[in-house]
Amino acid sequence: MIYVTGDMHGQISRFDDPALHKLKEKDTLLICGDFGFLWDGSKEEMNELRKLTKKKYNICFVDGTHENFDMLSKLKIKKWNGGKVHQIAPNIFHLLRGQIFKIEDQTVFTFGGGESPDIEIRFEMDTWSDKEIPTREELMEGVENLQKQNGKVDLIITHEPPAKIKDFLLLNTGLDAPITAINTYLEDVGKTCKFSHWYFGSMHMDKFISTTHASVFRNVLDAKTGKPVAR
Repeated sequence: MIYVTGDMHGQISRFDDPALHKLKEKDTLLICGDFGFLWDGSKEEMNELRKLTKKKYNICFVDGTHENFDMLSKLKIKKWNGGKVHQIAPNIFHLLRGQIFKIEDQTVFTFGGGESPDIEIRFEMDTWSDKEIPTREELMEGVENLQKQNGKVDLIITHEPPAKIKDFLLLNTGLDAPITAINTYLEDVGKTCKFSHWYFGSMHMDKFISTTHASVFRNVLDAKTGKPVAR
C-alpha cells in the first residue's frame, strides 16, 4: 500500500509514530517535502540514515525548501518505477520534480520545491539555496510528462499547494507566506489534470480542504483513500 505524510525536517522521532509501525514490507511512504535527513553529513545523520535503511518499506520524498540541495545534486540520477530519482539507499528515494511514477497500481505525479518564506534569515545564516526554486526545464518536463499521461494521474505529491488553496489557507489561518510562481504553476496543473488525491506539506497542518486536496503534516494517510491511519 501507499501512505503519505508531511515534512519531517530530519526528526528521526517521527518514525516512532505508531501509524508508521503498521507499514509492511514493500509498502511505500511518500513524504511531501523537507525530508531533512541529508543536511550536514554528520556522524549522527549517517547513523539516522542507517536506521532508516532498516525499514521494511520504501521511503520516498519530494524536496521542500529546507534541504541540502548541494548534497542531493551530487547524487546520480536513476530511473525508478518510471520516473527520475536520486537513490540515497536501497529503500530511500528522492523523487525528482515533474516526474510520474507507477507505484503499485497508482500513477503518481511529483513536484517538489518552493520559495522559502524565511529566505532573509536563511540567507544570512548561509542555509538558503536557489535550487529550491524550480527551473523552467523542470516546469516544462512536468507539463510534458502529464501530457504523455493524457493529463490523468491517480496521485499528486507536492511540497507547495496550488495558488487558490494556499490563498484560502492563509486567509483562514493568518499565516504569512507569499503566493509564488510555483503555486501558480500548480494551480494550472490542477486545472488541466484529472486526479483522485493531491497531497502537499508546506503549510505544516493536517487539514482536508476538499475531497481531493489535503494538507498533511503529522498525520499518516492512506494515499488511495485519504483516510488517516489509526494510531
